[in-house]
Amino acid sequence: MPRFTAETIQQLNKDLQTPQDVLKWSLDNLHPKIAMASSFGAEDVVVIDMLMKINPKARIFTLDTGRLNQETYDVMDEIRKKYNLTIEVMFPDQNEVEQMVRVNGLNLFYQSIGNRKLCCGIRKVHPLNRMLSTLDGWITGLRADQTEVRSSANKIEIDEQHSGMLKINPIIEWTWDQTWDYIKKNNVPYNKLHDKGFPSIGCEPCTRAIKSGEPLRAGRWWWESDSQKECGLHADHG
Repeated sequence: MPRFTAETIQQLNKDLQTPQDVLKWSLDNLHPKIAMASSFGAEDVVVIDMLMKINPKARIFTLDTGRLNQETYDVMDEIRKKYNLTIEVMFPDQNEVEQMVRVNGLNLFYQSIGNRKLCCGIRKVHPLNRMLSTLDGWITGLRADQTEVRSSANKIEIDEQHSGMLKINPIIEWTWDQTWDYIKKNNVPYNKLHDKGFPSIGCEPCTRAIKSGEPLRAGRWWWESDSQKECGLHADHG
């Protein structure tokens, strides 16, 4: 795995101005040992479009939890066909899921935060870690204004949570409006749940549409009161 010093990363964050600059540098230096983690939300499809225009062989992977909305599968197929790409689909470990459901039931996530994090861990975090263990860097569609956890993120980071690999957040400085402006101008396929009031889309039983004036991620795990909710993919999950 290539090692980059904190000073090098700091300088890159200053020098690389646009998302395309960030992605081109990442692909030039790390491909094919770098891949984008995509849940096919608005931010992710923007980054995929940019990646395909820079290098059509850029790698995209997704975590199929087994509980996704049909609309998410629909946009995955649209993206696959439009860009003629292979989406590397990661599934949770069958034995882990079976054991969890036998002990806690199918809808365990509604019962407690501990159960919800257990489900996210088995269905999302473990498959993510399995993929990341094969890479030197990963690309996300994170934006700084999504949550407090993400507000301090940089375009390029050393990901201490994942063995010091590089984590690339090309549109971290973008707004929600910039994201949609890009989708419309570039005719990028997007998840149709966005048209139904879903700005942030996760698993079907854990995501709802938001009401006017609510934060963009208010529809995620809406029954929990913590305002900074994460599944463990982009936060310390201990």
